[in-house]
Amino acid sequence: MSEQVDVGLSQARPAGRGASHYARGTAANMVRSLLVIGALMAGLFFAVARTNTVSVPQVDVDAMARQVVANTGWPIEVARDLPDGWTVSAVRFATSTDGLKTWHVGYQTEDRKYVAVEQTIDASAGWVRAQTNRAPITGSVSAGGREWAVHVRDQKVQNSLVNDPPQTGRLTTLLTGDGSVADLQVLAEHLQGFTT
Repeated sequence: MSEQVDVGLSQARPAGRGASHYARGTAANMVRSLLVIGALMAGLFFAVARTNTVSVPQVDVDAMARQVVANTGWPIEVARDLPDGWTVSAVRFATSTDGLKTWHVGYQTEDRKYVAVEQTIDASAGWVRAQTNRAPITGSVSAGGREWAVHVRDQKVQNSLVNDPPQTGRLTTLLTGDGSVADLQVLAEHLQGFTT
């Protein structure tokens, strides 16, 4: 009869060192690992470039205005020689409330408030309500050689100036945004008819 020999696991392992000291799950090893990971994360944090401000893309108001005037013949207006720190942020000519084509130029003031020029021919009451966000008339001001109805909406900060000539075929000009009424008056003072 053959004799069976029981070979233990300790005899089956090759001779050598035991498990690494660092592979053992001690608290000290965990702290060392966390410090290494933290150092790597800090390095990545400081290596990645970050910006403090968001740059506004360049907007070509004159090119769009030239196209609108050529297609419509409207006497649209743009602001010229605005105070330092004011920038153009948006321009478009699109269909708005009541199907009215609307010339829109948005500006950002020096203190980062948004104000815009909205113009259309023969504005409807619905168009004016939509553009002023249903703000009530609270008074009137003179600016840029025109009289403007002042609309102020307190719940949602929005101020508007509206110059709406009574004659048909005339351009209604509406200035609106979260800038102050004084900001809108500055915008009104700098509006000029666009000439090619």
